[in-house]
Amino acid sequence: MPTLRLSTLILPRLTAFFICLLLSAAAWSEYDSDRGEWQILQARYGTAEHSLDVTQRLRDLARQDITFRVSNKAFQHDPVPGVVKTLRIYARGPGGRTRTFEYVEDDIVDGNQFTSWSSGNWGQGGWDGGWGNAADDEHGDRGRWQILQARYGTGYRNIDVTQQLRELARQDNTFRVTNKLFGRDPDPGVVKTLRIFARGPNGATRTFEYGEDQMVDGARFTGWSSGSWGQGNWSGGWGHDSGSETPPGGVRIVSAQYGEGHNRLDVTSRLRSMVRDGRISIRVDNRTMGSDPAVGRPKILWVTYYVGGHGQRELKVYENEQLMLP
Repeated sequence: MPTLRLSTLILPRLTAFFICLLLSAAAWSEYDSDRGEWQILQARYGTAEHSLDVTQRLRDLARQDITFRVSNKAFQHDPVPGVVKTLRIYARGPGGRTRTFEYVEDDIVDGNQFTSWSSGNWGQGGWDGGWGNAADDEHGDRGRWQILQARYGTGYRNIDVTQQLRELARQDNTFRVTNKLFGRDPDPGVVKTLRIFARGPNGATRTFEYGEDQMVDGARFTGWSSGSWGQGNWSGGWGHDSGSETPPGGVRIVSAQYGEGHNRLDVTSRLRSMVRDGRISIRVDNRTMGSDPAVGRPKILWVTYYVGGHGQRELKVYENEQLMLP
């Protein structure tokens, strides 16, 4: 009887103990492989005016890797050609509150902050806010880059437009770059560029470039609408227009657009990647430009560039013709 009574008392406790161990092991295993605390509800890619639901595509990317770079290629579509796009990930935290994570083109998405990232067990609805509103975010201002200064023009002639940019930011989250917008044309007859010099959360500085007729999206900049930025701390002027990677006498692409009329595609990064030993020689067509922004219509490539220490130059190349620089 004593032995039976002992077994009756100990066995249930041992069973419960091993069950706890198994549950703990499972929980720690899940923690090790999936540490995020935010559950994804939905993902959209584009702009406030036109965006796509990319939840399923994001799920596919998540299963491939813990990180990826935001691009039209990653999402297999360009919802608004010629405009900088944003990936918005809407998620719910452990306390039930929601949050919007924003990543602009060329940003890196790190899945470590999202729960069940690689398994894809998320995105089953629960979000009906569409593109959402910047004011709805718990931080009120999601940008990561603090503006130090803004200049408009060319490397030869440019003006400080920090105050004008502040006024534009207070009016809207986006705007199109034009001479009229900044009140004057600093270098008549030449394609101008808006350069926004900014500092990131880790102290690194970065120059954002927008050619004429391109859209500026303030979502990437902190304090955008409040105008609480641009109080100096930038002494780089217009910045360097020929980096150490450009050989003497080599070409540096400032900006490039491909298309027809308002249907243009920003191909600046694409052309920069095609420069070899300071030179570029390519046939201008939909294949080399990566897309057809104006189907059925003849297109033009507009290029703004520098060669060596000379001033900024512009070039227009028609579709199916050859671009050769210098």
